[in-house]
Amino acid sequence: MSVLIVVESLFGNTMSVARAVAAGIASRGTDVTVLRCADAPTEIPADVSLLLAGAPTHNLHLPNRASRTQAAGRGADSGEAVGLAEWIGTATPRKDLRVVTFDTTTGGAFAGSAAKAAAKLLRRRGFGALEQGPGFVVTGTPGPLRDGEEERARTWGAALVSGAVAP
Repeated sequence: MSVLIVVESLFGNTMSVARAVAAGIASRGTDVTVLRCADAPTEIPADVSLLLAGAPTHNLHLPNRASRTQAAGRGADSGEAVGLAEWIGTATPRKDLRVVTFDTTTGGAFAGSAAKAAAKLLRRRGFGALEQGPGFVVTGTPGPLRDGEEERARTWGAALVSGAVAP
C-alpha cells in the first residue's frame, strides 16, 4: 500500500496539514508521498491505493486563478500556477482507487468547502470510491492553523490507513 497526497497550498497552512496527515500515515508503516499539484503525476501509479486531495477553501469553493491572484495580493505564495481543480482536470481516473478530500477553512456555517468541491470534480472526472474528509480550521485568511489542528491531522492520517474511525 502506498499513499499519494496532492495538495494546493498558498499560505502554507494546507501544506502543514498535508505533512501532518503524512506523518500520521507514516507512523503506521505506510509509504506516503506529498506533492504540490504542479508536481503530481496525471497518471496515478498502480501501487498507490489511497489518494488524498487537499486545498484551501476560497470563496466557498476550490481556489481558481482569480482567487490565487487575490491571495498573492495578501502575501500568499504566488507560485501556485496549477491548483487542485486544474490537476483534477488532467488526472486519469482510476475506479479502483480510494480517494479522500480534505481542506483548510476559516470555519463557520458559511465558510464553504474545498473538500466538497474537489470530491464533486473528482466524481465527475470518473474517480471511484470518493470520501469527503474533514476541514482543518485556520484562524484567518493567512492562518495560522487553529491550535490542535496539526495533531488532529496526524491522528486522522493514522486512522485512514489503520481502519480506525478518525476524530
